[in-house]
Amino acid sequence: MYQLVLISLGLVFGSALLGMFADYQHSLARFLHFTLLAFAGALCAITSFAVLINNFTLVWQLPLGLPWLNWHQQLDGLSAFFLMIIGIGTLAAALYAPKYVTEYKNSGQPFAALAVPTSLFIAGMMLVVIAADAYSFMIAWELMSISSYFLVTYQHQNSANRRAGFIYLLMAHVGGLFILLSFGILAGFAPDAATAFTFDGMRAASPSLLWLTISFACALIGFGMKAGLVPIHVWLPEAHPVAPSHVSALMSGIMLKVAVYGFIRVSFDLLGEIHWGWGAALLLIACITALFGVLYALIQQDIKKMLAYSSIENIGIIFIALSLSLIFFGQNLPHLGTLGLIAALFHCLNHAMFKSLLFLGAGAVIHSSKEHDIDRMGGLIHFMPWTGIFFLLGCISISALPPSNGFVSEWLIFQTSLQAAAIDSGVLRAIIPISAAVLALTGALSAACFVKLYGTAFLGKPRIRSIKKSREVSFGMLSAQGLLVSLCVFFGIFPTFVLNLLNNIPQQLFGEGLSQAMSHGWLWLTPISAKSAEYSAPLVAFGLILALLVWAGVYFIMKPKRKLQNKGRVPPWDCGFGPLNSRMQYTGSNFSMPIRRIFSPVWELSEENKLQARNGLKEHAHTLIYRENSDDISWKIFYNPIIKMINFSTKRIGKIQTGHLRHYLAYSFFTLVALLWLIS
Repeated sequence: MYQLVLISLGLVFGSALLGMFADYQHSLARFLHFTLLAFAGALCAITSFAVLINNFTLVWQLPLGLPWLNWHQQLDGLSAFFLMIIGIGTLAAALYAPKYVTEYKNSGQPFAALAVPTSLFIAGMMLVVIAADAYSFMIAWELMSISSYFLVTYQHQNSANRRAGFIYLLMAHVGGLFILLSFGILAGFAPDAATAFTFDGMRAASPSLLWLTISFACALIGFGMKAGLVPIHVWLPEAHPVAPSHVSALMSGIMLKVAVYGFIRVSFDLLGEIHWGWGAALLLIACITALFGVLYALIQQDIKKMLAYSSIENIGIIFIALSLSLIFFGQNLPHLGTLGLIAALFHCLNHAMFKSLLFLGAGAVIHSSKEHDIDRMGGLIHFMPWTGIFFLLGCISISALPPSNGFVSEWLIFQTSLQAAAIDSGVLRAIIPISAAVLALTGALSAACFVKLYGTAFLGKPRIRSIKKSREVSFGMLSAQGLLVSLCVFFGIFPTFVLNLLNNIPQQLFGEGLSQAMSHGWLWLTPISAKSAEYSAPLVAFGLILALLVWAGVYFIMKPKRKLQNKGRVPPWDCGFGPLNSRMQYTGSNFSMPIRRIFSPVWELSEENKLQARNGLKEHAHTLIYRENSDDISWKIFYNPIIKMINFSTKRIGKIQTGHLRHYLAYSFFTLVALLWLIS
């Protein structure tokens, strides 16, 4: 079975090789490149699904790496689940990209500069989740990070892209160092030096609680930096919006989950004993991340930047579930700890689906309208109806409205947080309900955020003339969105099938799972017991469909006939005002104004009002231009002081470079004297 995984990797590397010799003029080579990626993604997803549903583990080695350490690779339930997510995301991106990349045909950038890093990026993510030793894991991690850097800076002629790429690469390597430190601590306590850097060797290690906590902290910083935890998230809203849209979908929908996989692998598997204090500290960080992400998403005007900050919010939600799981496992409540872990995994899957869908939808909008600014859009539902429908379903899912898949996973996280009464510690019983309150607040703000996005961009009237030229995108771009929409709908209406699969993961990790994956058949979902809470997604979906059918029937029955409706009708008197136009509509900034007033201390906002002359006239013909800019407050609090300190230090250190030979000879002389003194 593992040979199928290697075949998938071979197809991905083959697509990279083919992409080296393809350009925008050779459509056949481009088609074959993306076809290989699509087959690799489909094969990867099918193989992973088979491993997950049959609940077995594949282990093999490759004759690569160091002379005394081959590459150890493993496909168990946890890695198969995340490999399945990578496969689905790769398939959707491969269906979407062939027509989308023609947008860059006249940009002067070669197709190979996009195709090769994309394939290596996907291969890196696949190798990360199947790695079973620290050496192959770190090589795959660096391959994933470096290749995605070239994707972020693909349009390097733009200074914003170069800046985003530099920040991303810097923080990726800093995070990689912390991950390496975490592995190094565990390997240092391994009983057998020959297998110390394998995951099996790390599981056999027995460090003290202090060293376990240090290893956990290093893993949290390293993987949290890649996942986008606050305040080490600053690369994410810079990098994701500037990458091509299908790459943004892979980065936000898939790569962030690879970071979550790494954290779960270390915290729930390699460290062995779990301590509740880790979960309590993580719960605070996760709540701040979720609230921070949705608040900053609310005030964005760039559609892709809004989706990037929304990813930070959802990463916070995932880590809330993981922190609750750590607390319950640390308090010797494995049933509730397993519930939290399954809820986190299900939200990982759901976020990968609907966030990839939304980024692909945003790319379709930008591809067709040539606009990034939400406040300049409007009425796109009339020109791009299929994209509008798919995007609406994605907005419903990410807003966690029933019967969407996002609602099910967030509801499970709610149910986990409401079990605080089972804990003996009074402090924890007081802290955990706060996470439920934060989750409820972020859910409401997220709904407001995407009502703003969809209402401003797709409904109403076009705000600028060029929007009227927008047209529906190609079949390939729509089919990718349709695939993800279908999965979102299926996971939302029939969640028990997915949860039964996810139940195999804690069974492999801890030796026990939840009984029948919290379900009473396929109809009812009962996370704790039928007396406390239960939910039937199929019945909710059936009720919603029935209500829509009744409304449609009443509408068509009560609708007057066209002849009677038009007979004798004249336009109504409008008090002398003109007809409705786009300037009478709310903009996204207007919509979020009340929330901005309430949470104003959270943001660094600057407003710009400017009068611009129209048609060259200097007097009495001005257009008022209003622009609002928002800066991430994390830069002001955490990063700008570090930058100032580094600049101050380098200026002081730079003074020793005088340009005089006698000074350099003196430096050498005193250095030699100091070394001789230390040696003696």
